[in-house]
Amino acid sequence: MRRVELLDPRNDFLFKRIFAAEENRDLLVHLLNAVFVDADQPPVAEVELLNPAIDPMSLSDKLTILDLKARTETGVLLDVEMQLTDERDMAARTLYYWAKLFDQQLKSGGAYKALHKTVTINLLNFVYLPSAPAHSTFHLREDRRADLLTDLCEVHFVELPKVGRVERSDVALERWVLYLTLDTLAQREVLAMGDPVMQKAVNVLEFLSQDQQVREQYEARQKGLRDFRSAMETQREKGREEGREEGREEGREEGREEGREEGRQNLRAAARALLAMGVSREKVARATQLSTAEVEALERP
Repeated sequence: MRRVELLDPRNDFLFKRIFAAEENRDLLVHLLNAVFVDADQPPVAEVELLNPAIDPMSLSDKLTILDLKARTETGVLLDVEMQLTDERDMAARTLYYWAKLFDQQLKSGGAYKALHKTVTINLLNFVYLPSAPAHSTFHLREDRRADLLTDLCEVHFVELPKVGRVERSDVALERWVLYLTLDTLAQREVLAMGDPVMQKAVNVLEFLSQDQQVREQYEARQKGLRDFRSAMETQREKGREEGREEGREEGREEGREEGREEGRQNLRAAARALLAMGVSREKVARATQLSTAEVEALERP
């Protein structure tokens, strides 16, 4: 098979195309367990894919969320998302989509005790928590004693840039990060040596990279992402310029006000000098354009 340039598995379309395929469910289980074991949690044995389909017509629409939803054999709900760029709203975004998935469990008249744990896993292609390790896990805990309120809510952030660029690693999660971030097929083949799961993942990526339809859909998604980022940056620059103009206008107004105040102080100083020379209040008021009340106030000790 002719080798072509590999597509980037960090593209959310391609990420879902790899891990939401029924024939690649073992890859998804392996990736999930790499996250859970790294967080000192028990692994899962099996998952059911809840949204494997991808609508080709939605790829150019950045508002379409290409996340991956699944359910474990024990009923735990999972939402996995590959996030390529920082849109500055990760916390709110994460809680919103976690809440939507959690809420979908409870039918009308259902019992709260039937609710299952819901886990969100964010794979971030940027640094979001500068002082945190590459993999952070969050739960609902009491502020002072750190007592766990419930394990129904769990959020993971895996920040890809924080994992060093090495050829090999014995840590499963680091191996998946390298799979996502390495540049060439040769590098990924070195990574996959002696690891059947990783070798399958590399083969899947190479196969999809040579599929013309997949490449077209990938490019449509890339264009949608670029257009969205460009629109957002334009909006931010417009906001920055409006802020700068408001600042300039505020500065001009402050300057005008300072000038007016300085002028009033000079007039008051002139009025005091005239009063000291015995000039009447009325004449001082006319000469300085101060009010009679202001002139009278200047005479008081």
